[in-house]
Amino acid sequence: MYLFLSAAAAFLATYLVAPKIISFFRNIGITGQDIHKKGRPEVAEMGGFVALIGFILGMMLFIASAVFVMDVDVTKALAATLTITLITMIGMLDDLTSLLPRKKTTGSFVKKLGFRQRHKFLLPLPAAVPLMAVNAGVSTIYLPLLGDINLGVLYPLVIVPIAVFGAANATNMLAGLNGLSAGLGILLLGSLGIFAYINGSFVAAAIALIFASSLIAFLRYNWSPAKIFPGDSLDYTIGAAAASVAIIGNIERFALVAFFPWFIEFALKAKKMFRAESFGILQKNGTLNAPDNEINSLTHIPMKFFHATEKKVVLSVLCFEAVMCALAFCLYL
Repeated sequence: MYLFLSAAAAFLATYLVAPKIISFFRNIGITGQDIHKKGRPEVAEMGGFVALIGFILGMMLFIASAVFVMDVDVTKALAATLTITLITMIGMLDDLTSLLPRKKTTGSFVKKLGFRQRHKFLLPLPAAVPLMAVNAGVSTIYLPLLGDINLGVLYPLVIVPIAVFGAANATNMLAGLNGLSAGLGILLLGSLGIFAYINGSFVAAAIALIFASSLIAFLRYNWSPAKIFPGDSLDYTIGAAAASVAIIGNIERFALVAFFPWFIEFALKAKKMFRAESFGILQKNGTLNAPDNEINSLTHIPMKFFHATEKKVVLSVLCFEAVMCALAFCLYL
């Protein structure tokens, strides 16, 4: 019951604080252009800060109930909360580059200036330190053909940072359309939370479901036409949160299946040396075309073959993720 009350508190806090933060960000110029809308309206950026407020409130309520009522060890919950807070703050640094002058790139896109791509790639690494410090997760992993292997100290020192770093960068790749990041995060973290709860990983379930609840409230303001963008502060955080839940709940195999769309996205972006974007080019009839008529992202598939609107592109990708989450349940329940 306390878990669901905490999740409800996270939802309510995010829902109520979002309009105030959106207005504040617009007033101080933390905005970006919505290139998929006519006239390219200015929209508030740095949505990760909004979601973080609800998440922290929900986690503090959960941790308080765990300590004073349920007598549950909250060390890993605190470590995951710190990891998620750190990754959000790191993403906010990148989002603040929206304050710098913009320059046009190929086609109709507008590129923000700021961190170099190689620096952005490495930004999530420091956020893994709290999970490493508490030795989160189980060091014995299963490898096909090799069976169970105990990695010992290599697990917290190598596997944990790779997981946080890789997941954060992956979720940051599949983004850029109204509702896409938040919608995918809800499906991914909601599924991880339910699976962790079923398997008795109470702390992992709490982290996932509380964050998913905050994302549900955030989606109210991020769905098309968006009033606020998630920015790197949320795109990075969704992946780091998913990695934290998978590690703490020892549900890595389930997470790998649910994460399959991001593996595809990684492969598509890799063929362009990670210079491609998930954006489309707005047409006069409101549909989006894939840049250069190439498929360099999952979002480009419905653009290329169905000439879909932004909402339909997002719904197509969300449906694919829902299928992968359902498959993960079928395989491991």
